[in-house]
Amino acid sequence: MSSAPSTQQVIFVVPPQVHVLDLTGPVQVFYEAVEYGAPYQLRYCSFQHQLVSSAGLLMGPVQPFTQLQLQPDDLLFIPGMEMEYIRSTALKAEHGFLTRIREQHRKGVIICSVCTGAFLVAQAGLLDGRKCTTHWKRLAELQTTYPRVITQPDRLFVQDSGVYTSAGVTAGIDMALAILEERQGPLFVSKIARELVVYLRRGPHHSQKSVYLDYRNHMNVAVHQVQDWLITHLQTRITLDELAQVVGMSTRNLTRAFRKETGISIHDYTTLLRLERARTLRHNPGMTMEAIAQQCGFQNARQLRRIWQQDASTNRTQSLI
Repeated sequence: MSSAPSTQQVIFVVPPQVHVLDLTGPVQVFYEAVEYGAPYQLRYCSFQHQLVSSAGLLMGPVQPFTQLQLQPDDLLFIPGMEMEYIRSTALKAEHGFLTRIREQHRKGVIICSVCTGAFLVAQAGLLDGRKCTTHWKRLAELQTTYPRVITQPDRLFVQDSGVYTSAGVTAGIDMALAILEERQGPLFVSKIARELVVYLRRGPHHSQKSVYLDYRNHMNVAVHQVQDWLITHLQTRITLDELAQVVGMSTRNLTRAFRKETGISIHDYTTLLRLERARTLRHNPGMTMEAIAQQCGFQNARQLRRIWQQDASTNRTQSLI
């Protein structure tokens, strides 16, 4: 008879001037994981008593960090916060907290930062000589402030020797889902992604730019509906006439409106979606190139390779092999 898996702690540090979504995004991932039966205990702590978010949300007192008893493989999340606080002498004065982070990492606790939380981890000395990332607006400052870190531009998240760092806001959700997949497997994490209404979980090598977001900065409802349909029907071969019927438009009007709102054609947009999906599936060692091509709507693996290589040559994206 197999024993039940041991419960692991997922600790969320709530720093002063915290960016709320940097905190609550990963929290929701692991909350849903617990709802689906994963063996995690969510806990919250801080190194200060009075907590106000960067948006002015007053937060109640949480457990002092010094009272926590962490074990190897527990997760410690450090969300982003206002740069004004990060640059202040107040953070630099938190020697006890910074020392304790180093001690916990030496014990085997996994450190995970979101957005500007990387600055706190760097201040603790845990990014010296390690690859890391943060929000694209703060990468240069992170590298300048802490010259021994090895910043990785245009990466959603990076893992190096038990320290995870991620880019801003929603990248924290991507990182949390990736960590969850490492521990619970891809089938389990796909259920959590659907629960969170996340289109597709992005991997660490994905650009901080996203095809799912870059072409959605418009208010045309019909074009949004077409984009949603394409994202969820990549395997389906459909003509422009049939696609126009989905939203009750003429083919000519749809083609014109789509290019006006997004800046690219429907065909090019669909190809970008299929390539993005292929990049995600490529990380699954159990899938052949033919299976990936089929799931992404390509005719065969040969067509997928050809289009992928063209995209890599044009945009300097990651090669297929």
